[in-house]
Order: sequence, then C-alpha cells, then structure tokens
Amino acid sequence: MLFLSKVALRYLTSNIIQTTLLISGVALSVVVFVFITALINGLALYLTAEVTSKIAHVELEPPNTVSRVLTDNDRFVAAPVSTFRRKQIRNWQQVLELAEKMPGVKTVSPTIDGNAFLTRGEAVLPVAVQGVSPDKIDAMADLSSNLIAGNADLSAGGLLVGVELAEELNLAVGGPVLMRSERGAERLIPITGIFKSGVSSLDRRVAYISIGAARPLFDLPNGVTTISIKLDDPDEAPRVAKALQDATGLKATPWQEKNKTLEEATDAQGRTGVFIQSFAMIAIIISISSALLLSSYRRRAEIGIMRAVGISRRFVAGVFVLQGILIGGISALLGAGLGYQLCVTLASIQGANGRPSLPIAPSEGGYALVITLTIIGAALAAVLPARAAAAVDPVDAIQQ
Repeated sequence: MLFLSKVALRYLTSNIIQTTLLISGVALSVVVFVFITALINGLALYLTAEVTSKIAHVELEPPNTVSRVLTDNDRFVAAPVSTFRRKQIRNWQQVLELAEKMPGVKTVSPTIDGNAFLTRGEAVLPVAVQGVSPDKIDAMADLSSNLIAGNADLSAGGLLVGVELAEELNLAVGGPVLMRSERGAERLIPITGIFKSGVSSLDRRVAYISIGAARPLFDLPNGVTTISIKLDDPDEAPRVAKALQDATGLKATPWQEKNKTLEEATDAQGRTGVFIQSFAMIAIIISISSALLLSSYRRRAEIGIMRAVGISRRFVAGVFVLQGILIGGISALLGAGLGYQLCVTLASIQGANGRPSLPIAPSEGGYALVITLTIIGAALAAVLPARAAAAVDPVDAIQQ
C-alpha cells in the first residue's frame, strides 16, 4: 500500500501545472454545488420564515356542521343547518389554557373573524376583520414594528388598517370610518394606526379591532371564532394540530395545509437544485476521467516496464484509482472551504432595506454531501483510466 501511494503521488506531482488545473476545475464544480445548495435551501428557509412570521401556525375552529338525517326510510330527509348564528368556540377559555400548556407552544390568541364593509363618503371597500385581544396584537404578526402612522393600541376601540386600504379610502390616523359588519351592525370607528407588512393581501384587505369591539359587530357576545397558535418551531404544526384536535374535538389546521403552494414552490426549487448539482457532479467525473485517461496513455511505456518486472494489473489499476481519490478528496475540501467563504461573503451583502441581497444560508451548503459525492465520483471516474492502464500489454508498450 505504501508503494502504491508513492507511485500515485509521483504521477500526480510529475506535472504540477496539469494537476493544479485539474484540482482547480474540480474544486470550482464543488463551489458551484455548495453555492447552489446554500442558495436554494436558504431561499426555502427565507420564504418559510416570511410566511410563518405573519400567520398562525395552528388554527382551532369549530368543526364543520353537517346536515343531520332525520329518518331512515327511502326518502331523503335532513334537518337544515342554520346559518343565522355564526359557528363559535364557546368554551374558548378552557381551550386556551389547554393550548398554552402544550410543549412547543409560544403564544395563543383568541380571535373573532368576520367580514365587513368600510365606508367613507361614496367609497366602499370589503375587509376581513380580526377582533383580537389588545395585549396580543403582535401575537401572530408583528404589526407594531410595521406601523407607519399612529399606534397599535386597540384598547380604546380603534381600528388598525393596512397602508393600501388607507390609501384607497383616504384614511388618516384619528379620522373616523363607518364599518358595517356582515351581521348588519354599524359603527363609526376611529383609525388608531396604519401598518405596512409588505404583503398586499394584508395591507389591502385586513383590519384589526379589539375583541370587545368586535363582539357586538359580529353578534358573538361570549364565544370566539378562532384560536390562533404560534409555535417555537413551525415545522411541528402538524403534530400539535393533531394533538389539539384529539384533545378538544375542534378542527385544527396547521399552516402547511393553508400554504400548499409554498411547499410546492420549495419542492420545485429543490428539484431544480438537484438538477444543477447533478451537472456539477457530471462535470467532475468527466474532468477527472479524461485527465487520468490521458495520463494512462502518456505513461504506457512506464506501465509496460512495471508490468514486465512483475507488477500486477491490480496494482496498476489501484494507482489510477488512488489518483482519482486523492484528486477528489483535495478538490472537495478545497472547494467546500472556498464555497463556504463565498456564501458567507454573499450573505453579508445587504440591500438598501438592510436585508441580505441574496437569501443564502452558508450553513446549508451540504458540505458533507458534496465531499462524499466528489470522492465517490472521482473514484468512479478513475475506473475507466484504471482499466485502460491495467490492460496495457508490456511488450507492445516497451516497443512503442
């Protein structure tokens, strides 16, 4: 084994420029692999964080009401479902306590959800109204830090609206707006604050009010429509939802079910990344295989002499396979290090808004994977040159 290593190293160091160029080319492919992996994984983490920071991770709602069949005869008879009074969670205080005690739960907020129209002059716009506890206005979405005017204090019965909604109705902090709920109740409400979340669906069609002010508007004197839950780890939402649904009998929906397009988008990005990574590995295999194949032809005379003095075919093949492994190992470590430094540098570049210009995650570069794949790929790439070198006939090689 020692002699095998010496011969392989001698072959590699006999032409420093060629070996350096080969290692540099393979290392560059490794850098591309690391960069693409860190970028795609970082983008997935960024999108997930952006979505989960503005929504509830688990939502508890009353179960769907189904018409009840009254008789068992051949004629279909069912009791109609009343839609006059809204579905609600009546024992929400007990459910709130139960949810707060569950491991992994960060915060719990009762909510009254409803639809209404905001009227100012001749302008009328529909809005989705969320009645929340004034002390939990930032429980699901950090609205306080996104305020551009006024404040987020809803304890006085004011209304918090998005910037696009405010612009369409020409609303200003302190100014009144008429709200007409889906239940026919009307109230003149002052604007407490205006926020800008950056999400058009929130900034244009969602308004926040205190839960006390929402009760008469939506005819819910005691219950709530939704209990929103924020978790320490959003990925645990399906598990927590299942546990709460079993414990309370309520309909529990994890955020993944309401954002399936995000999961599909991240999956598509992952498949694109695998496609690019595969090309990087193919480039590594081709470059190593072609270089070692050229070396085997150039060293036919040396190989013929070794074979003539009794060196086995297996030894000759092992020399070239070991060369491939050494090239792959050195290139993988060098490329992984350079790729990490590149990712760190790019992640530190910030845009005008103070956020990173590229949503890249240096820790998600797949370093162990690329090093392993590069070494395995290099070893496989050396098989063809090794077989060609082992097949050299000593007599023909010496005569040439």
